Amino acid sequence: MNWSLHFLGVGAAHAVELGSSAVVLERDGKPLLLIDCGPDTLDRYIAAYGEPPHALYITHTHMDHIGGMERLFFRLWFDDAWRGRTKVFVHAGLMPWLQARVADYPNVLAEGGVNFWEAFRLVPCTRGFWLDGLWFDVFGTRHHMAGTSYGVALAGSFAYTGDTRPIPEVLARVAAGAEFIAHDCGLVGNPSHTGIDDIEREYPESWRSRLRLYHYGSEADGQALASRGYAVARPGERLTLPEPALPRPDAG
Repeated sequence: MNWSLHFLGVGAAHAVELGSSAVVLERDGKPLLLIDCGPDTLDRYIAAYGEPPHALYITHTHMDHIGGMERLFFRLWFDDAWRGRTKVFVHAGLMPWLQARVADYPNVLAEGGVNFWEAFRLVPCTRGFWLDGLWFDVFGTRHHMAGTSYGVALAGSFAYTGDTRPIPEVLARVAAGAEFIAHDCGLVGNPSHTGIDDIEREYPESWRSRLRLYHYGSEADGQALASRGYAVARPGERLTLPEPALPRPDAG
């Protein structure tokens, strides 16, 4: 099988020209898992694949990562073939925040009688989740405040950090082999995001060739990161991935 990571958007929250940061794991050119759903993500996804996502993983509940979920609700609810089919994987600890931010508005339909989550197949998780026979590891990241952001990894293939400060001790566990690491990175770090100086201080040189930097602030910032020798993800890019490892006996 051929595996790839399709970057729908790569921008920080204010970098709308780069698209909201979101990726799709593809198997033989077909979408398997969408990661995050920002304000423009659904349009980009449907333009690429012609239909809504079958599965969605949410890293955290900042609006540039979940702002498209209301539109996705309407797309699913009013199509009998899709209503209740799309799996939404989310860490159980995020559920109160996700519920408050996208699902708790009175009467999601003006007529009433509908609960937001009825349009989806909600799958809370903690350590990870199964999808199509594959085990995906879920891991905590350092973003904004503790317990509010979680990356996802597929052993042997890739790790996607979501928004984060450096997490070398975590990546040493979930991406210790040949996995590509899609990593939040801008030119300058801050208390919620990684900067290129953080990458060079926190991560060994042997890891840096496996990094694909995204969530940067502008096209110029991306070019500056690339000029320093780093692989920088671009909107629409497809990154060829290694074949995933077989699930561990203790997975799940």
